[in-house]
Amino acid sequence: MDADMLPDGLVIADETGTVVCFNTAAARITGTRPEDALGKHIADALPLEDLAGRRWWVCTDPYGGLGTRTRQPERNLLLGGREILVTAAYERVDGPRSALARLVVSLRSTDARRRIERGHSDLIATVAHELRSPLTSVKGFTATLLAKWERFTDEQKRLMLETVDADADRVTRLITELLDISRIDAGRLQLNRQIVDMHDAVLRHVRALECTGPAPFVVVVDGELPRMWLDSDKLDQILGNLLENAVRHGAGTVTIEMRAVSIGAAPGEDGTEITVSDEGPGIPEELLDRVFTRFWRGNRRGGTGLGLYIVKGLVQAHAGSIGVERAAGGGARFRFTLPAAMPDVLR
Repeated sequence: MDADMLPDGLVIADETGTVVCFNTAAARITGTRPEDALGKHIADALPLEDLAGRRWWVCTDPYGGLGTRTRQPERNLLLGGREILVTAAYERVDGPRSALARLVVSLRSTDARRRIERGHSDLIATVAHELRSPLTSVKGFTATLLAKWERFTDEQKRLMLETVDADADRVTRLITELLDISRIDAGRLQLNRQIVDMHDAVLRHVRALECTGPAPFVVVVDGELPRMWLDSDKLDQILGNLLENAVRHGAGTVTIEMRAVSIGAAPGEDGTEITVSDEGPGIPEELLDRVFTRFWRGNRRGGTGLGLYIVKGLVQAHAGSIGVERAAGGGARFRFTLPAAMPDVLR
């Protein structure tokens, strides 16, 4: 593989300590041009210091130090005052205690680690905030009922128990979201596929939402839809999130359009495209790229901001695609496409 295609910085020094490889990522991370590093001694091309200001190559002495050492674990070092992550591997001529044949150094920017750590902190803060409210409610109502059961009428008891039940559902949804994110990020999301009628799935969600709110729905089906081989529960998550968002954040009529599409060049590589549009204020053009990121809530408070991130992960797990744009009426239009992925035996 071409070293310049690697995402991490790669610096290789030969048996004399002369730099023979300095890839593009190393140049980006260090701010040093490859032509300025190649041919120099590794200590001059990468004048690294530990956090105490000591010269790292003097401390580690890869060419004259401990002969049994095979690597240096990743650590934070300073290069020109900037912190970077450095790992070193020692390739020896003939096993332990023999001379060093090559020194391979890997470099990574600390920006990625900080983004990950910041993301973890944001996730913990969001979870703590979202759990506090329903759990406080559950604790308050159950404590009140246990202490003063006889003082309340049956109607009051029912109201408090219904609130506890709704808050328990809210906690369950949050835990499900967290599990989904964990599996999506780790690439371990499992799909339990079955034959799914997309039209029926959409109508089921529409009927449920029509019973709970005033928003009118229009469902348009353009031609015959292919039979789909999908995870029905995951599809329900996708549709539920998009339709509930359209009702909650949009205005006017929510329009769902469905049509068969050709996805690949080969015959039979078809799928279904679904568009969900509302007539609300929409999403500002400059924010469209952020809609599917974690914790995006637009200008509205409430919710975890994880729903659309999960939706994108579920769509992509089915080898589909999803995007968002401004609708003709000014609202938001979400469009996602899923391949039919039908096994040959069921065609």
